[in-house]
Amino acid sequence: MKKIIYLIILLSVCFGYSQTKNIDSLTVALAFQKTETSKIKTSIELVEELYNHTDYNLALKYVLEADKLATKLNYIEGLSRISYLKALIYNKKEDYVNAINNFSEAKTLYSNLKDSLAIARINNQVGLIEISRGNYKQGIEYILSSIDEFEQRHLEKELKDAYKGLATAYLNNGKFNKAIEFNLKRLEIEEVNGNKNAIIEVIKNLASLYSDKKEHRKAIEYYERILMLDHSNNDSIRADILPKLGYEYLQFRDYDKAGIYLSESINLNRKTESSLGLIETLNNCGELNYKRGKVSLAEHRLNEAYTLLKSTPNKTEELKNYALLKTVDSIQHQYQRAFMWQGKYYALKDSLNRIEAAKTSKLNTYQGIGNLQQQSQFNPNATASTDQPLIGDNKKKFDRLQIITYALLAAFVIVSTFLVLIYLNRDRRIKYTLDLEAKNKKIEIQNKAILEQSAHLENINHIKDRLFSIVSHDLKDSLTSINGFIDLLKDGSLTRQEFDRLIPELSENANNASLLLFNLLNWSKSQMESLEPNATLFDIREVVLDKIKLIEHKLADKQIELVDNTLRDFVYADYSMVEIVIQNLLTNAVKFTKAGDTITISNQINNGKSIISIEDTGIGITQNNLSKLFKSNTFSTKGTKNEKGTGLGLSICKELVDLNHGKIWVESIVNSGSTFFVELPKSKQKKPELQVG
Repeated sequence: MKKIIYLIILLSVCFGYSQTKNIDSLTVALAFQKTETSKIKTSIELVEELYNHTDYNLALKYVLEADKLATKLNYIEGLSRISYLKALIYNKKEDYVNAINNFSEAKTLYSNLKDSLAIARINNQVGLIEISRGNYKQGIEYILSSIDEFEQRHLEKELKDAYKGLATAYLNNGKFNKAIEFNLKRLEIEEVNGNKNAIIEVIKNLASLYSDKKEHRKAIEYYERILMLDHSNNDSIRADILPKLGYEYLQFRDYDKAGIYLSESINLNRKTESSLGLIETLNNCGELNYKRGKVSLAEHRLNEAYTLLKSTPNKTEELKNYALLKTVDSIQHQYQRAFMWQGKYYALKDSLNRIEAAKTSKLNTYQGIGNLQQQSQFNPNATASTDQPLIGDNKKKFDRLQIITYALLAAFVIVSTFLVLIYLNRDRRIKYTLDLEAKNKKIEIQNKAILEQSAHLENINHIKDRLFSIVSHDLKDSLTSINGFIDLLKDGSLTRQEFDRLIPELSENANNASLLLFNLLNWSKSQMESLEPNATLFDIREVVLDKIKLIEHKLADKQIELVDNTLRDFVYADYSMVEIVIQNLLTNAVKFTKAGDTITISNQINNGKSIISIEDTGIGITQNNLSKLFKSNTFSTKGTKNEKGTGLGLSICKELVDLNHGKIWVESIVNSGSTFFVELPKSKQKKPELQVG
């Protein structure tokens, strides 16, 4: 390793020595040139070497001398190149006016020489200058006029600069699709050249653009691509990308993934002592935790970010921090503090808007000065007429002007008096207005919290009403039927034959009541958010065999064939919850099949997950009804023998499968049958660390 480091140092020294040697050689050669033209050519070579060596002061000294000599000889080819070099040097020295003037002069000379490539390079440089100064529209026009020439000649260096400038300009103009287009073009060139740092820069730009467009899946794709590129596990790159990746998963509502990335980001940013990365991560952790209902932990993270922002200012993250703290305090009914954070938020936002407006105003003023200087260069007599003295004024005119002046002064005094009177009342009115605004904002925050609480109570009330409706209607029917049967038995009104005939109906009513209560209890628990899975490793075939026994009498009653193709396979989930899911799906399959139909149960392994399928050859599900399945609102249809249901079974199945990190879906063809699939994990799923909730 030491040998490699020494070799790199040696190559750097040799390269620097080689550049210095070239400059020395050209300086010596310049002194011995005999013809004026050769002196100009050598001077141009020397200036280019000095420019590449970033010695702009010495480069300017030589180029000005070469300019004098080329002007004396009227050497157009030399003058055009000299003007272009002067413009490049002035640009590096941040002398915008001289840079633009020399680019304009060079463009005129190259136009006479009909050098389209040189003109394209000038337009590109001018465009990049305009973009760097915030004149995005002009910059875009200049660069677009040069791109065709570069693309025809496959000039990768010029194209990279042009694409980068255009992407920046379109981003600042809010045209995200165009910014993405030119970032992708630049990425193609950087990938061919293999410049890893440039590739990471462009991919990061693309991820940020997709994030701004709310296309969080694409943003995630590009951020993860950076992590895959960074094979050396560079801590600084990971510390920068991880909080952004966590934020994208947070917006995508994949809270587990967001927690994993943000947890790693906290540790890494603390390790690298990256305050900005840590602030961004803490803000995102705060948002993640309050969305998970862990408000205290969210407040802790946001307060830590607030403390760090005092020593490491970042206006964007500070604004986000205030907004999140306001939300968290509103949830906790701390309206006074929420109002304080809202005040800080709007104060900072107004301050940033004023700064942006001042920058725009300053930029416009500077543009005006630059344009005026350029105009005066090409039209030096433009303002000459304004300098002509007034002559021939007589006494009468002077007296009239004097009277007008006195009248204006009197008017000024009167207006000033009124302004003073208005100003005296200004503080009282401002204080009254601010107090009124403060009260209105406080009431607004309280109203918002009350509306949220009201919506929550309405939802609970709706659940209660639905529960009582089902209990009073469906459960009442089953219990009434059973009660009637018992009364007949007590009265001795039934013969043995009638008793045997009614037994299956009684059994069916009892089973219906049992299943209804079973589903109602699980549904109500899930709606009240009290279900928590207790995952263990168990054989899914055991569950299937147990549940088949429960429906054997129904299969026989409806003359349905059941084919069990399940194999021994272990899943990692809550045993009781999986039992509920399998029982509901099997009951549904029996409910919607007719005599002679077949129900087939099978399982398989796919991508490390276990998939259980329950297929029937029954009546199937219409396309319209397919979209209503698994929804929180109840939906039910009668079975092939008019069996009733609550409409809760599949809703419960969906919630229980989701709680166990699984998936459930259905495929169905009307009059051909349906297949329900349940995917469950085979091992324990990774969870985010406790420090981010």
